[in-house]
Amino acid sequence: MLRRVDPRLTARARELRNNPTPAELAIWHRVARFRPAFTRQFVEAPFIIDLVCRKAKLAIELDGSQHIETVEADARRTTFLESQGWRVLRLWNSDVLANPDGAGQHILSTAAECLGGTHPHPLPSREGRARRPRYR
Repeated sequence: MLRRVDPRLTARARELRNNPTPAELAIWHRVARFRPAFTRQFVEAPFIIDLVCRKAKLAIELDGSQHIETVEADARRTTFLESQGWRVLRLWNSDVLANPDGAGQHILSTAAECLGGTHPHPLPSREGRARRPRYR
């Protein structure tokens, strides 16, 4: 039987999904089109994770300045998530906003590493290649 998620956590996750921070939007626009899929504001009770790749079990936390004062709480959160099998990647909002492409690439390469080297980018097209004639 599936365990139920607390409806208050679900409502809070929905609220956060509908009101993303600029850093969350910047990252989302860079990773949303890749597969395996990423999910925003994922509930892993009792926590809500900013961004996850479920298949890779990768949890991405985007931390703002308020996290400077909550280092111990963040460490407990990370320990709990790792005990549940998640790999936790923490990025500062300021770093994401300063270099969103680099942050997105870091997330995609970490997801690929978690999946055993699967490359997250689409395969190169056949553009520029000479077509060989088919023999019958």
